[in-house]
Amino acid sequence: MKRFSALFSAIDQSTKTTVKTKALAEFFATAPDEDKLWTIALFSGRRPKRAVTTTQLREWAAEVAGIPLWLLEESYPIVGDLAETIALILPEATQTSDHSLSHWINTLHALHDIPAEDRKAQILAAWDQLDPTERFLFNKLITGGFRIGVSRKLMTRALAQATGQDEAELAHKLMGDWTPATTTYASLIEADDPAAAQSRPYPFYLAHQLEDAPENLGAPSDWQAEWKWDGIRGQLIIRDEHHLWSRGEELITDRFPEFARARDFLPKGTVLDGEIVTWDGTAPMPFSTLQPRITRKTVPKKLLKEAPVILLAYDLLEHQGQDIRNQPLEQRRAALETLLDAMSSDAPVRASPAITFDSWENLKALRQTSREMRAEGLMLKRKASPYLAGRKKGDWWKWKLDPLTIDAVMIYAQQGHGRRANLFTDFTFAVWKGNELVPFTKAYSGLTDKEFAQITAWVRRNTQARFGPVRQVTPEHVFEIAFEGIQASPRHKSGIALRFPRMARWRQDKPVQEANTLDDLHAMLATYG
Repeated sequence: MKRFSALFSAIDQSTKTTVKTKALAEFFATAPDEDKLWTIALFSGRRPKRAVTTTQLREWAAEVAGIPLWLLEESYPIVGDLAETIALILPEATQTSDHSLSHWINTLHALHDIPAEDRKAQILAAWDQLDPTERFLFNKLITGGFRIGVSRKLMTRALAQATGQDEAELAHKLMGDWTPATTTYASLIEADDPAAAQSRPYPFYLAHQLEDAPENLGAPSDWQAEWKWDGIRGQLIIRDEHHLWSRGEELITDRFPEFARARDFLPKGTVLDGEIVTWDGTAPMPFSTLQPRITRKTVPKKLLKEAPVILLAYDLLEHQGQDIRNQPLEQRRAALETLLDAMSSDAPVRASPAITFDSWENLKALRQTSREMRAEGLMLKRKASPYLAGRKKGDWWKWKLDPLTIDAVMIYAQQGHGRRANLFTDFTFAVWKGNELVPFTKAYSGLTDKEFAQITAWVRRNTQARFGPVRQVTPEHVFEIAFEGIQASPRHKSGIALRFPRMARWRQDKPVQEANTLDDLHAMLATYG
């Protein structure tokens, strides 16, 4: 654990990519294989299952620290992190140990099978032999909340430096449905596993937001345009079996049984990249119709009928069992269209159409029709580009529509977490319904640190009531709320739910009486929902 703690400190205390990469590479070159495997898992989002509830941790920590539980509860919002709060209040350890990271994770796994009192004894014993940083990390592992400011790409780069392997090949190896319980470091990193390769997706190629005028990209003839569909990015794999992966590297095959039929239409050795959308037979349906299916492990017949899905494929990554990602997009696209154009209309896959345009002005006009197409905007891809891994700048751009906006009144505020634990950053907003303010959304991003500090000082002076960590404030400030979509929601008092709401600006120039109304939101729902 000391070696892993030192790695965490080196990464946490620096903002330089080179320093973080060097620390990781040194760790991967010297740590035991089991610790390396767990570090790769943790840094790629594969965290241990929670073994103890946070309520139990709070109670046990307060007891060991000799403080009342209410004092710990008051400290937590100020620190902004429960694991750190507990690490800070615990008395100094009376023992030391040199157990490895994997030892402590195995200890946590064993807690699932023992009584609560024995769990408590094990946790207290661990706290009494770990230093403050080690305790913090151990607590993070207990709660399943371990996260660190290192991208998977940076971690993969460091692993490539330590092992001498190709970075792209390592990125491919780290994809898929593996955990430290199902593989070893040698099997995952050092050896080729044909069985795993059958289900493994390719790393996704991600686009940057277009910030300059498209004319700066050069000749329109060098570019392919597509609709940026409002669905779920996914890879459909047809090898010995079929597998469906989300962009977040989650295996979602069982959630979308429609794609089992893809094996009837597509040959083995095919991997498609595309967008999973609900489909009415001729066009995508609103994203709200897809949401009920995202978290369902099993899908009832009624939902299958109401919200059938297809894959709108826009790239071919593997063809006839060969990785063709290094071929130019223009060639991959031609092979994709040849493969899919002759398919039956009832196949669960079809090609996402390329958009024909002869000038950037022409494409700008087409972009304005995106919402009518159930799209968020356009994708621009250089025809000569290979399919790379991760977010690269230059060849793929997303050219989204400007967001929808509404002016709303802040009525509730709550403190943030982490470095913003001392600021009020999480707000609830309302619109007018007659003379009543009706809450309709929450937002916590979009303001500068200076603006958050200003609104925090105002909240403290203008709190009307408290409900736990939430403060009701005087309805005095108007904010412009930006969002990507709007839908009906019976769960909300307003009957409205927004997609990706955030604060676009603080309208200090606008009186509360001029904020928008619930009727305005319903009008937007009728147009864009």
